Amino acid sequence: MGRWPRPAAFPPWSVVFAARVRLRGAILAPMQIAIAGATGSIGAPVAAELIKRGHGVRALSRHSEQHPVDLETGAGLAGALEGCDSLVDASNGGPAEKAARAVLIEGGRRLLDAAAEAGIKHHVCISIVGIEAVPLPYYRVKVEQEGQVEASGVPYSIVRATQFHTLLDGLFTAASRYRLLPGGAARIQPVDPIQVAEVIAAVTEGKPTGGRQTVAGPEVLKLGQMARSWRAIRGVRAPVVRAPLPPKLGRALRGGALTDADPDHRGMVGWSAWLVRAP
Repeated sequence: MGRWPRPAAFPPWSVVFAARVRLRGAILAPMQIAIAGATGSIGAPVAAELIKRGHGVRALSRHSEQHPVDLETGAGLAGALEGCDSLVDASNGGPAEKAARAVLIEGGRRLLDAAAEAGIKHHVCISIVGIEAVPLPYYRVKVEQEGQVEASGVPYSIVRATQFHTLLDGLFTAASRYRLLPGGAARIQPVDPIQVAEVIAAVTEGKPTGGRQTVAGPEVLKLGQMARSWRAIRGVRAPVVRAPLPPKLGRALRGGALTDADPDHRGMVGWSAWLVRAP
């Protein structure tokens, strides 16, 4: 969690969203909150934000020393949620459909059963903007995961976010090793995962909504624009080439399926500004 500090230059979102939650009559006393996938790209900053707000965090992951849990097999899950008030599901099964289903659907069902048995008062599911409109196997699994949460009987809230800055930075970093950067007209609305974590923490502190909230970045950019900005700021010499996509997927991404024109929460850190500040 130490690798997710919140730079002082970032706006104090925690203050803004804590105020919104108080207005909704949220539970403000310190809580014990379990996080599935607590060492991942969004689970880690969510854990850090909740600890900063004074809550107890029970980190559940395969690599946790105190609470090792494997959703794919169910190992370690029995009793892992006992004594917890709320649960944040930040688990991620990987991009392949079989692996995603093993964690998000089969593992998610185990997690929901454990939550019901432990009397969890609020299950917060982290999801992605545009999953119904993007023809990718992983996104179909995410749609099914949301439906499973809705039908579980456990009080819930779903938070959907647009693509993380860190994800796209990793994409360009990996591609640059082959001396090429993916470009094209796919429209992306990148968001700072630390600011997403602040929203998730505030939602977790509040009462279950039984619905969805969205978090999106402050700007919509084409993938090619993002690649050129990344190249300039990172000082990388590599051409930007149009990424070949299946026709249906290409139409969806060019049409803005991964964007949200009217999100419930809008990030304040743009792509280039984040790159300048990121390590």
